[in-house]
Amino acid sequence: MIIKVKSLTLCKKSSKDKMAFRLKGVILQKNHKMHLLLLGSGGREHAFAYKIAQSAKCTKLFIAPGNPGTSEFGTNVHISATDFPAIKAFVLENAVKMVIVGPEAPLVEGIFDFFLEDEDLKNIPVIGPSKVGAQLEGSKAFSKAFMIRHHIPTAAYNEFTQANLQEGLEYIEQQKTPIVLKADGLAAGKGVLICSTIEEAKAEFREMLDGKFGDASAKVVIEEFMDGIEFSVFVLTDGKNYKILPTAKDYKRIGEGDAGLNTGGMGAVSPPPFVTENMMQIVEETIIKPTIAGFQQDGIVYIGFVYVGLMYLKTGELKVVEYNCRMGDPETEAVFPRWKNDIIDVFQSTVDGRLSTMNIDIDERAATTIILASGGYPQDFEKGKVITGIADVKDSMVFHCGTKQDGNGTLLTNGGRVLAVTSLHEDWKKAIELSNESAAKINYEGKYYRRDIGFDL
Repeated sequence: MIIKVKSLTLCKKSSKDKMAFRLKGVILQKNHKMHLLLLGSGGREHAFAYKIAQSAKCTKLFIAPGNPGTSEFGTNVHISATDFPAIKAFVLENAVKMVIVGPEAPLVEGIFDFFLEDEDLKNIPVIGPSKVGAQLEGSKAFSKAFMIRHHIPTAAYNEFTQANLQEGLEYIEQQKTPIVLKADGLAAGKGVLICSTIEEAKAEFREMLDGKFGDASAKVVIEEFMDGIEFSVFVLTDGKNYKILPTAKDYKRIGEGDAGLNTGGMGAVSPPPFVTENMMQIVEETIIKPTIAGFQQDGIVYIGFVYVGLMYLKTGELKVVEYNCRMGDPETEAVFPRWKNDIIDVFQSTVDGRLSTMNIDIDERAATTIILASGGYPQDFEKGKVITGIADVKDSMVFHCGTKQDGNGTLLTNGGRVLAVTSLHEDWKKAIELSNESAAKINYEGKYYRRDIGFDL
């Protein structure tokens, strides 16, 4: 049976990303199925692939470039997630009907706009914000200015470059310790430093402006330290309507007890047991609604995920630590196993402007994720270590974060964060026990993981 429906596409209206929606009639088969392309290669993308493959609307899933784990759910394609011309050629050659973007880099580099402005691609939806929308993650300074402009609670801050380095040093001297320094650009989750003394902050500030994090720290945001406990809220939006997904708390420090250097994340719990319904009502009214309204007021096209990193202060206040323009990692590995909807059905309703009609169905069980890392991470570490024991894991899901296979099909380590072990249980403490038990069954030289995930809950 063929029925006529309306599908949402976009057209560029004017400069500074001020785009307008237009509805265009297209012919679709009822319950039609699609070829889908997922961009990315980490644990988050493995969780996406696991979820997408369950969709009744998915005929074939391609993952570019993917990893050994994603190949269980689709076909890996040897294309970089930021090689837009190669992505275009592949999409057209393989009749791809939707592109789902996992990591931040393609979004910050403007893949949404690339599709929108290409005559051959403009009617293929991209799940992810426009280039300007992605600046919520791509630039800490842009993000902070957005929050101040739209009266969204966040820490006090200032921003500096080499041009006003001396002003920055003087600003540091006026602050209370500890002091937070943030690289303005993308730094793989490692561009945030918490300095306990004025002298340390001044030294790190100089190093950051001198290129400690490359171009990412050409501008540095100096921020007021917030004392409390962090958690993450995930929102899917079409730029006007939104749906709130399960909350999570991740653990960024390498050492147990939250000691040592920041990493891309060493574990996660969803939902954090301290997050109450009343807290979420406050978050929705004071943070989520003003954020979505801010997109409309600023003319920002945003079709995709908003990750809101929040601090629950000891004073009882809730403030935004940061935005990301995509799902988090390792939080996705804890959140997606709890999300029961057909994800492509939800994505389609998002691009069609029907998101408000969807009900988000969540598994009431808790999910806990533990990251297995390479020895030495987040500093120097070795790759190519043989991984064994995954087949022995029976009570948990194992998502691949940084793995590869050699010519004989042997699984090897290929990153600082290697695997994510996720377990579900009605009791979050029992879920952590299951994840720890499963993590112990997996082996490779130099394996390291935090055994205290959830210690502060």
